Amino acid sequence: MMGNIIAVHSYKGGTGKTLLSVNLASTYAKRGRNICLFDLDFRAPSLHAAFKAEGNGYWLNDYLNGTCDIKKVLIELNPRIKGSGRLFVGLANPATEAIREMSAKDRKWEMRALGRLLSLKTSLFNDIHLDHIIFDTSPGLQYSSINAIVSADVAVVVSSLDASDIKGTQRMTHELYDLFEKKTGIILNKVLAGIMSTPSKKKALLEKLRVIHNLPIIDIIPCFCEVLEAGGTYVFTVERPEHPFTAILNEVATKVENLTSSSFQQVHATA
Repeated sequence: MMGNIIAVHSYKGGTGKTLLSVNLASTYAKRGRNICLFDLDFRAPSLHAAFKAEGNGYWLNDYLNGTCDIKKVLIELNPRIKGSGRLFVGLANPATEAIREMSAKDRKWEMRALGRLLSLKTSLFNDIHLDHIIFDTSPGLQYSSINAIVSADVAVVVSSLDASDIKGTQRMTHELYDLFEKKTGIILNKVLAGIMSTPSKKKALLEKLRVIHNLPIIDIIPCFCEVLEAGGTYVFTVERPEHPFTAILNEVATKVENLTSSSFQQVHATA
């Protein structure tokens, strides 16, 4: 059975979208899934820092430019994850000139790039037998993030409790995601522990968010000082398997897979 493409997106930067993408991909690999994580945030590439990975001479930019095959971009990171699955990453070029060049692409290029993203299903799922491809997207409504959403089977939108973020996320999902009829779930991240210090407080917050977004709430993740201190310099769930954040990411991973295979109503029931 062919796997799924999961786009991890956010309305604005600073929500922890990339950190969740990295740790979600690593959690799946530890479970024995075969995963490919792509850095589609061409304006602020960061996966190379999280995995301490160097480019292998080819970048995702090159694939989207049509100058190389996607398999030349992939870097396998299995030994670092300590799991039974395979984890591949496709890095965006972090050089300043490359960032400037990607920011200047026109709509014709973006349309060709969309075709290349859509072709990943046949070129990777069949050849490498992946379970999931995860796109770490650019925040907001850049062409690259819209292409990622169009290409994906499922979208996971990461939001904070900031009022402008909640409102912007609500508008973005209703106006854009509904247009493309994407199966979508929301993760609320970096929530202060006091706001959901009791089960009743967490339940009230979940209900409030469900009403606002009219979408499944995958989970609410507290703000952990240890995660912030790590600063995305290593894969937290791999290096800190005993930490509560790792336990929560395991639950999130299960719920996201439920979202890929189940109805919205079923995900509502498990969130």
